[in-house]
Amino acid sequence: VPERPTLGNTDYAFEMAISNIRYGEGVTKEIGMDLQNLGARRVCLMTDKNLSQLPPVNAVLNSLAKYSINFQMYDNVRVEPTDQSFLDAIKFAKKGEFDAYVAVGGGSVIDTCKAANLYASSPTSDFLDYVNAPIGKGKPVTVPLKPLIAVPTTAGTGSETTGVAIFDFKELKVKTGIASRAIKPTLGIIDPLHTLSMPERIVANSGFDVLCHALESYTALPYNMRSPCPSNPINRPAYQGSNPISDVWAVHALRIVAKYLKRAIRNPEDCEARANMHLASAFAGIGFGNAGVHLCHGMSYPISGLVKTYKPKDYNVDHSLVPHGLSVVLTSPAVFAFTAPIHPERHLEAAEILGADIRTARIKDAGFILADTLRKFLFDLNVDDGLAAIGYSKADIPALVKGTLPQERVTKLSPRPQTEEDLSALFEASMKLY
Repeated sequence: VPERPTLGNTDYAFEMAISNIRYGEGVTKEIGMDLQNLGARRVCLMTDKNLSQLPPVNAVLNSLAKYSINFQMYDNVRVEPTDQSFLDAIKFAKKGEFDAYVAVGGGSVIDTCKAANLYASSPTSDFLDYVNAPIGKGKPVTVPLKPLIAVPTTAGTGSETTGVAIFDFKELKVKTGIASRAIKPTLGIIDPLHTLSMPERIVANSGFDVLCHALESYTALPYNMRSPCPSNPINRPAYQGSNPISDVWAVHALRIVAKYLKRAIRNPEDCEARANMHLASAFAGIGFGNAGVHLCHGMSYPISGLVKTYKPKDYNVDHSLVPHGLSVVLTSPAVFAFTAPIHPERHLEAAEILGADIRTARIKDAGFILADTLRKFLFDLNVDDGLAAIGYSKADIPALVKGTLPQERVTKLSPRPQTEEDLSALFEASMKLY
């Protein structure tokens, strides 16, 4: 397989941008003091309807009350947000004229809060101004944003560390997002107590997101092969390609997933496993938030966006939904078999971390070995048997390919370039896993 040709105008630098992170059991109680320290007078607290009744939100409310923080709560965040649900939250944020934001929830809540903060801080901007090209204009963010404190309650998206906010663009039936270092939270409060209220399938699907964040960022196109080189550093993308700093975080996150994910899923009382997965989510977030992801994520967006009737176990929602981590992991065996010829050593190393015996492995078999390792991992965890099991058939492949094509921001980071025929073959190979 030919390597992607190195163009004359490739980048020569990468940046490392992450939120401040605070970790500790019960650390949520400090949030009132943080807001006091920031001098916040009007705070927006964002969450979703389910979480508003659960211990993580209660812990935040208790801290806000203790330190007399004036706040308004928005609990109408949609799980797997859409452009319309973002716009509803933005309207609330503009009306409230807030000087600080707190997001308590998974990636859906944190991403919605990032968008609300951005557009309330830039009230004359059109919604598509900051949305990634080619769907939106992908303009750089030059306005100052208000402080945002993120309190993740799932161990998956790593959204507390990244400058990315993802949503379903309903008109085109594709997922897209906003990607800018400017929207990353000021502070991520990682309190392992919050993961104890996660049901089994939410733990599993969140963990699959961590797994793919780590694998994709570690195998992404190297930063110095990405083109074009920006004429101004403000135009250097948030997702820059694999780089020496992101690599460290990605591999470390992968080791934690290999050791703790199955335990965290199978035993809700296993505090050690759930706490470690909460940290792994942030570690992988630091990795992919700067290196980026590639084909698993690029292909996942239409898998989520074109959902028909699938409703996952353990998700209390009133609409059809393919959870993000599930939509990402179902294509992972096919994707890594496809990308392995470019950097087989990295694919083989990942397979070994996930439990494969590679002592007699041939380097040219790296993709097959990693794909088999992933299949075994998913089979052990009772994951749906491919895209067919969540409602797709071969007849849907053209629409799935069409929905992947606008995801250039991530698909261009695949180490191996892909044609529409390649994408069709990858979707077909992902219809059945076992």
